[in-house]
Amino acid sequence: MRIGLAGAGRIGARHAAALREAPDVEALLVADADPGRARELAAGLGARSLDAVDGLFAAGLDGLVVTAATGAHAALVRRAVAARIPVFCEKPLASDIDGTFQIMRDARSAGIPVQVGFQRRFDAGYAAAREAVAAGRLGRLHTVRSCSFDPAPPPAAYIPGSGGLFRDCVIHDLDSLRHVTGREAVWVVAAGSDTGDEMFRESGDVHTGAALLALDDGTLCTLGATRYNAAGYDVRLELFGSKDSLVAGLDDRTPATPVPAGPPGAGARPPAYGGFLDRFAAAYDAELGAFIDLVAGRRGNPCPPEDALEAFYLAEACELSRRERRIVEIEEVRREGVRR
Repeated sequence: MRIGLAGAGRIGARHAAALREAPDVEALLVADADPGRARELAAGLGARSLDAVDGLFAAGLDGLVVTAATGAHAALVRRAVAARIPVFCEKPLASDIDGTFQIMRDARSAGIPVQVGFQRRFDAGYAAAREAVAAGRLGRLHTVRSCSFDPAPPPAAYIPGSGGLFRDCVIHDLDSLRHVTGREAVWVVAAGSDTGDEMFRESGDVHTGAALLALDDGTLCTLGATRYNAAGYDVRLELFGSKDSLVAGLDDRTPATPVPAGPPGAGARPPAYGGFLDRFAAAYDAELGAFIDLVAGRRGNPCPPEDALEAFYLAEACELSRRERRIVEIEEVRREGVRR
């Protein structure tokens, strides 16, 4: 099959390398807003570059992978759907609820699959946690804790267009919460801190956030995120039930030091995870493999726009709660008449 890649940045380069290794992909076409960057990436992989992203839609593609700048996602996905090209798009599909809803409606009407890039769904630990909950091995689930701690903040230029900590970062925790538990959130209360670099305050954003959510079965969930975790990249999901508890994302490279420490030299550990590409390398490969299978008609869509919309509702509710310092019912932000 012929696969196009729109966006030759960091995550685009990661996906391009994986696509070149996929047995079903006979041709990879790379385009970027910066043609030089597309040519450089394509040359290093033995792929073909195009001088403009527009060229992808006339290239006879079987599928399109969108890893362009966030602001370009919605337009690229909608063009692909109109051209009847199956799409994989890194989150977010759009910068707001209305844009996400529009893509969902377009994809439904055209019958064209759009897979959203929530890679934690394909992480072995998160997948095992989902299976354990569904099988009832934890008993009655009563508490869930999730964290997303980045070792350092992104560049200052990224912050204004990111959508804020809850929409940009915590949305992964929110999607995982729904996916693993199989439940929906009813209300949320969230808070944030902007005591770090000035760039966060200038954008009305926060560098650290926390949220408490109640699920529709009474389970309580706490989420935490920060841009300042110098120990390393730490993403975990902890589930506690009446029969058992388990943790996804806890291994020798998790940047958390137990205390008290053991004797000198005991329990030497490998370096902590440095970032998301390191921590979720296998998950990224698995989700692209799922997209190839989706294009080939071998499986259904593992993460459709409807799921992206639901996660966006929760992120929007978190942001509203943070700004107004109050409990927010999820129904307050849900677009009328839109249900999964």
